[in-house]
Amino acid sequence: MIFGRTTRGERQQDPDYPLEVVPQSARRSPAGLFVLLVSFFFFTPTMLAGGQTSVGFRFSDYLGLALIAAAVLAVYAALMGVISSRSGLSTVLITKVCLGRAGGKWSALLLGGTQVGWFAVTLATLSDLIGRALSLEYTWPLVLVFGAVTAMAAYRGAKGLEMLGWVAIPLLLALCIWVTQRAVGDIGGWGELMATEPITEISAGSALTVLIGTFVSGSTQVGNWSRFSRTDRGALVSIFVAVIVAQYAMYFFGGLGSAAYGEPDFVLALYEMGLVAAGAGLLLVALWTTNENTAYAFGVAGSELFSVNDKRPFVAGGAALGVVFALTGIYESLSTFLVLLGTFVPPLGGAIMGQFYLVWRGRLPRRHLTRTGGLTGLPAVRVSCFVAYLLGTATASAGSVFDFGIPAVQGIVVAAVAAPLCHVLFARRSGRTPDDDASGSFADGPTPRTTEQKAGD
Repeated sequence: MIFGRTTRGERQQDPDYPLEVVPQSARRSPAGLFVLLVSFFFFTPTMLAGGQTSVGFRFSDYLGLALIAAAVLAVYAALMGVISSRSGLSTVLITKVCLGRAGGKWSALLLGGTQVGWFAVTLATLSDLIGRALSLEYTWPLVLVFGAVTAMAAYRGAKGLEMLGWVAIPLLLALCIWVTQRAVGDIGGWGELMATEPITEISAGSALTVLIGTFVSGSTQVGNWSRFSRTDRGALVSIFVAVIVAQYAMYFFGGLGSAAYGEPDFVLALYEMGLVAAGAGLLLVALWTTNENTAYAFGVAGSELFSVNDKRPFVAGGAALGVVFALTGIYESLSTFLVLLGTFVPPLGGAIMGQFYLVWRGRLPRRHLTRTGGLTGLPAVRVSCFVAYLLGTATASAGSVFDFGIPAVQGIVVAAVAAPLCHVLFARRSGRTPDDDASGSFADGPTPRTTEQKAGD
């Protein structure tokens, strides 16, 4: 398992190190990371996004677009995951180093806020599913119950999430096989399935924006778990394979329900297949694992936002806020929410990757590390990296408004390319030599601090 126990000398208020580097003693094999991420990416609202977009294409063409979307997310998630594996820092802490203290607060608000939104969407989906299966007139009591239940493992910590994943994945695999057999049989075979014609008009760019947007926020935050991986290669392979397998499966099943039964909402497609009770039980597990990971992500983000070295209060508070959002109907605004995610979140990851891989040459500056694994000496705003993020966001926004290209991908690329260019530009304007080239791995351990660093502790 990837999540180990801390020793008596390393004991923390929160054993998941929400504001610190994960030490080598807590690193483990990435096998558990693979299981955790597969369960995380088995996200039923992704099926809904697949069902909503597949109706605009022949099913065979849709599968090609879905593969592109899954591959983009897999590459993006793997590159982001390696940064955290190499540094031992969560995504929000990586952002804090790259964008500065104020930039870290913004990323914590953005990433934590979007995960609270997904928590609410999942709650609404889960409550609707179980409510229909039990023929309940009102589902709000289920929202309250599931809001508390689906945050329990996250409150306990990452180790609890991994244990839940080992139980959930076999059940999810059974559901996948079952649904595929029934749907293909009902439509008349694989040939008939692949030949289904579109019933509406959707551009390829718009479809990819929605498909990528379903989990671009989650992909950005894989560092919350990959920071526990012992090796960079293990993190890279585990993340890439997990995302390809799980994300493409969700796209496939969402499109399958739409093509076979004309129902873009996968929950309703299950009812058409006569799988109400069994389908509800198995999907309950899928949604449960997703929401646990989501709650963990906004708990870690909340720790940074409020500078509290304990994620648990923010797991509880974020879950309560998610319940409120679910009760107010955010589920009905899913498509709009996905477009917004595809505009603001990907450029953040692009700026981080540009700063890490192109400016710092694959290693974070060790001068910002204290002896206890915390961060020190960070600027209020690293202007060059923040400007790169804004340029990426503007590019993604323009692509979304004018329906041009794939806005999320364009935002990532522009921000990544702009980061080193802005770094050089701002260094020259200040009349100094770029000073962030000397770097090393946080995971290698701290170096002796200068007087300035000591003062910043």
